[in-house]
Amino acid sequence: MHKKILMKGNEVIAEAAVQAGCRFYAGYPITPQNEIPEYMSWRMPEVGGVFIQAESELAAINMVYGASAAGIRAMTSSSSPGISLKQETISYLAGAELPAVIVNMQRGGPGLGNISGSQGDYFQSVKGGGHGDYKLIVYAPSSLQELWDLTMRAFDKADEYRNPVMILGDGVIGQMMEPFYTNPYLRPDLPEKNWILNGCRDREPRVIKSLYMGDGELEMRNTMLQKKYTLIKNKEVRFEQYYSEDSECIIVAFGIVARIALASIMRLRREGFKVGLFRPITLFPFPEEELFLLAEEKRKFLVIEMNAGQMVEDVRLAINGRSAVFFYGRPGGSLITPEDIETKIQQTVDHQHRMVRSKFHCDDV
Repeated sequence: MHKKILMKGNEVIAEAAVQAGCRFYAGYPITPQNEIPEYMSWRMPEVGGVFIQAESELAAINMVYGASAAGIRAMTSSSSPGISLKQETISYLAGAELPAVIVNMQRGGPGLGNISGSQGDYFQSVKGGGHGDYKLIVYAPSSLQELWDLTMRAFDKADEYRNPVMILGDGVIGQMMEPFYTNPYLRPDLPEKNWILNGCRDREPRVIKSLYMGDGELEMRNTMLQKKYTLIKNKEVRFEQYYSEDSECIIVAFGIVARIALASIMRLRREGFKVGLFRPITLFPFPEEELFLLAEEKRKFLVIEMNAGQMVEDVRLAINGRSAVFFYGRPGGSLITPEDIETKIQQTVDHQHRMVRSKFHCDDV
């Protein structure tokens, strides 16, 4: 039986990375993710890895680029403003098809904002915060168990697709503590890294780059990358749903908000409210087809986020007008409470009932 232990969320990510074979970490301090570099500073030397506290976020992500090009499993972590500084090289990583794991424990923004947990980096993470047509695989864990499991998975998927992968958490899940099972890492069969830069005494030279200046060369490169992203869309969608079959109202939320929402939903269902939850685990690829199949005229969707409204746009696109979509958000690092959610659910359901009564009244007239 796997051991159950108690740790802080940031430390869970760090240890899961070590277990998954991460042997290079470069980062720069910023709240609320500082426990990750602190943990790695002593853990990496224990396993024969390399820890570097870089002089800046820009330096850290470029060190990850170099380590990945040498074939090493590499990771960096930061929080919202720090991830903004890393965007140029994240685009380079995607363009050069270099695997890497990037952790973003979001804080309130824009600007320096505050150090409270937020979900304001959805657009930056999912739409491509840097330049060019690229995508990251983006995981949104809602528990420490998922932090452990998805961090390990992130390294495997980064290598499988030769693509950066982001763990998108927030200050709440990074700082909270709860018990979880230390499921052992089982390395899958992955393609040999026959592209790495490891010396060419006995082979032809290799080049890793994202600059393509030949006539039509960059378009061919982008076409190839888009085929890869389509493959990821077809194979890597992950989501959870609760009580969606009989629900009049379905909450759509990710990360820590989904966890808070589920507690509210369980309580409201005991009171007779037909409400359910749809939780995207991958924000890219987004589970658009699964949401579309749930949409129908009599069903309402309520998107709840700790921002001013970001994922709600993807929900509306997925549902494509088949259902009404409502939004509730708290931007700027404000934690949404179960009471907030319950009030908003009741308002949404009451709105639905008023609309039905109004329709019947018009029909009678």
